[in-house]
Amino acid sequence: MTKKVTKAVIAAAGFGTRFLPQTKAMPKEMLPIIDKPVIQYVVEDLVEAGIKDIIIVTGYSKRSIEDHFDTPNEDLLNNLKAGGKAKLHYIHEMKEIANLANFAYVRQKGPYGTGTPIANAAHLIGDEPFIYTFADDLIVSKPNPFKQIIDLYYKYDAVILPCISISEAKDYDRYGVIAGNEVQRGLIRINQIIEKPGKENAPSNLASVVGYLFTPNVFNYIDKAINNIPENHEFYATDYILEPMIRDGLSVYGYEIQNSQRYDTGNVVDYLKTVFDFALDREDIGDELRDYFKRKLII
Repeated sequence: MTKKVTKAVIAAAGFGTRFLPQTKAMPKEMLPIIDKPVIQYVVEDLVEAGIKDIIIVTGYSKRSIEDHFDTPNEDLLNNLKAGGKAKLHYIHEMKEIANLANFAYVRQKGPYGTGTPIANAAHLIGDEPFIYTFADDLIVSKPNPFKQIIDLYYKYDAVILPCISISEAKDYDRYGVIAGNEVQRGLIRINQIIEKPGKENAPSNLASVVGYLFTPNVFNYIDKAINNIPENHEFYATDYILEPMIRDGLSVYGYEIQNSQRYDTGNVVDYLKTVFDFALDREDIGDELRDYFKRKLII
C-alpha cells in the first residue's frame, strides 16, 4: 500500500550573497514578500498539500527562521494586547504560524550541493516518501505544485519532479532539463536529465524546478554517493541521485505543473518582480499600487 506523503525537507542553508549586505545577518529565506517571509509561502503550500512534519536544514545565522515559526514571545503579545482591538487579530495570526506544522531543525553538514540537506535529514524521515524543496523558489498554481505532484505519486508510486516549460536561453543555463516518454498529458517518464545544458544541447524545454518528491529508496543512493564523492567535489542531487536512479531503471517522472506562474526569489530582479506581482494581487493594496506605478511610469 502506498504510504502517505506527510513529511518535507526545506533546504535553507545558503548564504544569499546576491542580497548582501542585507543577508549578512538576516537569512535570505526571511526576505519579505510584502508582510510574509519567502519561506512562509513555501511552508503554507506544503501544509495545504497535506504535509504535517517539516524539517528545515539550516546553517550559519539562520536562527530567525526558527524564531519565526515558534510561538510569539510575551513581549510581542503584550505589545499587541496594548494596541487594543486594532491589533488583536495579529495575536491569532502569530499563533497560527507556529501551529502550521511540526517543525524540526537540522544544521547542514557535509559537501556543498543539493544532495547534502537530504542526507542531513535522513534520520528524521525514515522509510517514508517526502517532499524536498527550496526556500527561495515558488510556483503559484491551483492546485499548488506540491498537491499536484503528491496526487501523481499516489497514482504512480514513483519519484516525481515538478517542472516548468522554458524558452529563454538564460534558463537553459540555470536549470536541469529533462527528456523522456510522455505517459499522460504533461507527465514524462524521464530517461535523461542534464544539468544546465545550454539551449543548443538541451534535450527538451522542460526544466526541473522547486524540488522533488522522493521515494524512500533515495537513501540507498545517498549512502553510495557519500562514500564516492571526490574531496572538494559538490554533491548535487541530479548527478548523484537522479541519474543513477534512472540508469538503474527506477521510475522517475517529470510533471509540468499546470496553471502555474513560477517565481525565483534567489536573485534581486526576480525577487522584486515577485514582490511586485504579489502586491498587485492583494485586494487591500493592489489598486493603490497600480495607480502609483502608472503615475511613475508616465514619461
